[in-house]
Amino acid sequence: MKIALIGATGFVGSKILDEALQRGHHVTAISRHTDKLPKHANLTVSQADVLDSDQLARLLAGHEVVISSFNPGRGSKAPDIFDQFVAGHRAIIHATKKAGVARFLGVGGAASLKTPSGQEFLDSPDFPKEYEAFKPGIRGTRELYYLLKKEPELDWVFLAPSVRIEPGTRTGTYRTETDQLIKDAKGESRISAEDYAVALLDEIEKPRFLRQRFTAAY
Repeated sequence: MKIALIGATGFVGSKILDEALQRGHHVTAISRHTDKLPKHANLTVSQADVLDSDQLARLLAGHEVVISSFNPGRGSKAPDIFDQFVAGHRAIIHATKKAGVARFLGVGGAASLKTPSGQEFLDSPDFPKEYEAFKPGIRGTRELYYLLKKEPELDWVFLAPSVRIEPGTRTGTYRTETDQLIKDAKGESRISAEDYAVALLDEIEKPRFLRQRFTAAY
């Protein structure tokens, strides 16, 4: 399958790239900085600014799937970080439609998932206080889900990870839900970045969540 991956050098994007190449897919890796990308027979490297929708559309054309792992600043406290996220999401969605690619998978966060009270996690008392300073960027990631829900032209999927997504091991096992935050027997919501990538590639190869958000966790 021909996959275009935006944000291929990032924390999550790099794991998605590894998983896709391991499965034999042909990937076009699109990033602002390409020097960290590996050399691989099935990998095409393209440097681009996602805000240039015309350039991005040309790079996306001809692919079967677009994956957006766009993140203008992981952990950034910049005052305009929310606006940076939204501008990037809008430009990427526009470019995907202009390129004529129907399938779109967005890398999300846990913010929009529902807690037992019915509140979204970001707005609930369960949201960790240590993440409070990063709320604008987290809201920016959540905004992609809201934007996609307004896109009838795209066969979109928004994959929300657990509350804690960290480097770890690839087990190939995980549980899924569409709306509810998943916790394990210890009350923790977690998944490795490697298994998040497994869940995303599984969805590409065997779609189950068309025009939906879903979450993967242990």
